[in-house]
Amino acid sequence: MAAIAFRTANAKSGFSLVALIGNLVSWNDRRMTRNSLNKLTNRELDDIGLVRGDIEDIAKGNLIR
Repeated sequence: MAAIAFRTANAKSGFSLVALIGNLVSWNDRRMTRNSLNKLTNRELDDIGLVRGDIEDIAKGNLIR
């Protein structure tokens, strides 16, 4: 969701501001996904083929349906 593609930058060694910002952007994306999915009712989740237990895996990108 970020306007700048921070996730494509690679840190070579030591402290990297770009890597730090990329981690923050990724964390925020996961947080927003979890919050959005948690606001849905069980019926709404079922309509899109999910159960409440899938939310964390979806946020982490581990579960793709």
